[in-house]
Amino acid sequence: MSAAPAWHLAQINIGRIRGSMDSPVMAEFAAALDAVNALAESTRGFVWRLKDSSGNATSIHAFPDPFTLVNMSVWTDLGSLQDYVYRSMHGKFFARRMEWFEKFDGPHVALWWIPVDHIPTVDEGKTRLEMLAARGPTADAFTFRESFLAPA
Repeated sequence: MSAAPAWHLAQINIGRIRGSMDSPVMAEFAAALDAVNALAESTRGFVWRLKDSSGNATSIHAFPDPFTLVNMSVWTDLGSLQDYVYRSMHGKFFARRMEWFEKFDGPHVALWWIPVDHIPTVDEGKTRLEMLAARGPTADAFTFRESFLAPA
């Protein structure tokens, strides 16, 4: 019998939207949020996601610019997160992200390993983005393209 994993994968992604969430440019994105979030929660490997009382995170303002959205989630492993991001209905919306989000200068996604019983805070996620910007991918903050294994 193998031991239960001691680590989960946390992720933060941020982006600056092209208009307010109730604007015409954001209408299709806003209309799909509930379905995309429900898909995440039903995907193999999903553990947790950041959300407010509405069920999404669009009203959580982690940055001075109110058009900068933050999304965070926790997964059992990198493969599960990759399947959701790139190989599910989410991937179809991800491919169209430039319709709703401006080009972002600097890291907009950071991944890192957390103990199984830990839920990351928004400030923790922001720190991981800052680490990635300052040092590039390391075991403390990495990307899909340059990922690191969970600690031994």
